[in-house]
Amino acid sequence: MNLPERFGIDCVDEDDQRKRPVMLHRALFGSLERFTGILIEHHAGKLPAWLAPTQAVVLSITEEHAAYSQDAAQLLRGAGLRADSDVRNKKIGYKIREQTLQPVPFLMVVGARERDTGTVAIRSREGEDLGVLPLEQALARLTQDVQAPDHIARRQAQRCLRARLSGHSSEAAS
Repeated sequence: MNLPERFGIDCVDEDDQRKRPVMLHRALFGSLERFTGILIEHHAGKLPAWLAPTQAVVLSITEEHAAYSQDAAQLLRGAGLRADSDVRNKKIGYKIREQTLQPVPFLMVVGARERDTGTVAIRSREGEDLGVLPLEQALARLTQDVQAPDHIARRQAQRCLRARLSGHSSEAAS
């Protein structure tokens, strides 16, 4: 209500008198929504892996490999990654294209060979083939790749704090 006064806004009414208008401010979106919109626009919808709502999708080549696909996705979720599995009875090329259009950072393709050897074929959202890796090694790679940029600094700060706290507790004991 004080904005017209602060900006020096006047208007002339029908009696040729200068009047101060009443200004109502309405924000349709809050600052969090605006920030989210700006962030999505800045990244063209392809959020960094640490921020993406779905970080990896495990695609089965046929329904025969669905159980392995779901188990691999469950392993990823158990390690704290946001992962899904796509076990629909569709061609693998269709699934890859569909998931690439949904900006998922990592696609993991599993078929008979991967199931039999306990591996997964990993692709990045840019289409780069990251190779066929044992499931545990793939999990370690994805876990590292989806870390927030400041995770190393946070871990170092936590170690320093723990060291200081353990130093205080040993001083108090003596």
